[in-house]
Parts: sequence; C-alpha cells; structure tokens
Amino acid sequence: MNVAAPLEARIERALDEIRPAIHRDGGDVWLVRVADAVAYVQMIGACGGCPMSNTTLKESIERVVRERCPEIFAVEQV
Repeated sequence: MNVAAPLEARIERALDEIRPAIHRDGGDVWLVRVADAVAYVQMIGACGGCPMSNTTLKESIERVVRERCPEIFAVEQV
C-alpha cells in the first residue's frame, strides 16, 4: 500500500477490501471523518441497526483499517 497516499484515501481502500462482505449482508460502511488518530464511520443499510454491527466494526473493519493504516488508533461508529 502506498503510505504516501493521503490517510483518508488509504482508509477508503481498506474499507473497500471489506465492503463486499458487508454488502452481502445488505449494508455498507462510510468514512465520515478522521480526527485524533480515530476513523469515524457510519454503518448503513442492514448494518445500521444490526445488533452485531459493533462486532463487525471491531473485529473486521477496525482490524483491516488498523493493519493498512497503522497511524489509526481506533475506528468508531457515529
């Protein structure tokens, strides 16, 4: 991955890696903003109200984003 690319672009590419699985469940995830080493995302569609969305967020989305963007400390849902 190109570390010189803007952080938001690298986060979007990381999200693109996991979006197919989220789409299969009828949802999506959007990057809302990045502040203080935290990426804030919004889960939409079926994922927006799913009781498992926090598990998906922490075990899938956050893991991939932090692997691809080590300067990100956490991914939080807004």
